[in-house]
Amino acid sequence: MNKQPLVILTGPTAVGKTELSISLAKKINGEIISADSMQVYTKMDIGTAKITKEEMDGVPHYLIDVLDPGEDFNVVRFQSMAKEAMKEIYAKGKIPIVVGGTGFYIQALLYDINFEENDASTEYREELEALVKEQGVDVLHNMLREVDEKSAEAIHKNNFKRVIRALEFHHQTGKKMSEHNEEESQKESAYNSAYFVLTNDREVLYDRINKRIDIMVNDGLLEEVKALKEEGYAKDLVSMQGLGYKEILQYFDGEITLEEAIYILKRDTRHFAKRQLTWFRREKEVIMVDKRELKETADQLAFIETVLKEKSII
Repeated sequence: MNKQPLVILTGPTAVGKTELSISLAKKINGEIISADSMQVYTKMDIGTAKITKEEMDGVPHYLIDVLDPGEDFNVVRFQSMAKEAMKEIYAKGKIPIVVGGTGFYIQALLYDINFEENDASTEYREELEALVKEQGVDVLHNMLREVDEKSAEAIHKNNFKRVIRALEFHHQTGKKMSEHNEEESQKESAYNSAYFVLTNDREVLYDRINKRIDIMVNDGLLEEVKALKEEGYAKDLVSMQGLGYKEILQYFDGEITLEEAIYILKRDTRHFAKRQLTWFRREKEVIMVDKRELKETADQLAFIETVLKEKSII
């Protein structure tokens, strides 16, 4: 009965979560935990559209700029780090606000999903990692499709670390990762929570994505990726598989032209936003905050505040 409060503010990339999250944190005495799989990395600011110190406006943020790009970051690590951040926030008598677009991470935290990680034997994982280096990501993705089609649909082939984890789970347990995650997500939330999804008209969102990428390029995306490449961060790292990094690396490696790289980046980011919305809409008890109806930040804030009062979160 005495569940701790938790507010989630998510939505597709470029929808405008940052501005609203800062206003919300100030309004409800909250602190922000990033649920972004890329902003966790140092040295990767432009391509991740990382929030700046100025934009934070004094609101403490967690899981931003805390890992080196050479480190792995996955849902299990996110869950552990986010829980630690929540302890700190609760100890201050404040409310944690999880902000970001990685729906799988949010689900894992909200329902305290158990991933049954078993690192006792790494032999199969090493075999799969060798396979992806020799034959590419398509081979692994096809292997996953044969044993767990739902996971293959949910995980992009380039996210081969997650593909490997799903294959490894099946190998170890004989169960499908998708079915396990579905069972876990049927749990009640471990918190007194409110799950808000910020949305907008699709064409408006796509236009914002295209403009954001043009700004990234003008602000020095190529120089950022070049610096990472020169420091020895290889393209098979989890960090360098992120949108904005893998495309520009392909350009630097002479695989595609700069024009093609930017076109692919815009296209794949729009597709990513579409997949994000599909994910959020199928989650339980999400509350849509539609920018077509609530145009101003003040209106969005008032709506969220009303819901939080109804749920006795504030």
